Amino acid sequence: MVRPRTVSDEEVLAATAGVLRRHGPAGTTLAAVAREAGVSAPALVHRFGSKRGLLLAFAARAAAGVADGFAAARASTASPLAALHAALAAEVADAEDRDEVAHDLGFLQLDLTDEEFRAHAATHAHRTREGIARLLAEAVRARELRASTPTDALARTVHVASHGALVLWALAGTAPLREELRAAVDAALDPHRPRTRRAPGGPP
Repeated sequence: MVRPRTVSDEEVLAATAGVLRRHGPAGTTLAAVAREAGVSAPALVHRFGSKRGLLLAFAARAAAGVADGFAAARASTASPLAALHAALAAEVADAEDRDEVAHDLGFLQLDLTDEEFRAHAATHAHRTREGIARLLAEAVRARELRASTPTDALARTVHVASHGALVLWALAGTAPLREELRAAVDAALDPHRPRTRRAPGGPP
């Protein structure tokens, strides 16, 4: 009889995220993930085959979870733009210091040099762009953005701004990351917000 798993794959991948955050891909071992998840290293080998297999499963899960992240952000507020800020902030929620950002960028090296990892990263990027564009289109309908807003082009600008804010914060940021991320995204959004009407006789 096959014994039931007491620790799910989802729990193992959550443990993997914690180890990656503290140690980066190079410092992540099956033994460390096993300790974090409360399973044996041989059990991880049985499930995922190797450290590479585990990291590929982690990358695939991250890409698959993008839509859920945007849906959760949208359900948390009536404002599409507030949901956009919440979704992007959730993407960097685990980056509490520069070491953790460096570890995240270490995973990017895998994405750039290994075709299988790159495929998952590309899917993640594509779904993130889709999520941003969907919320921008909702913001137009909600009149948080002007009707003339080019939502697809703006989605790319917002996506680039959010990633740029992460890297620049790691290099020279002084405010909390979430504040710098919000400021970068707002700088992209502000030219497309409806202009407030000036009261008669008021300042221009």
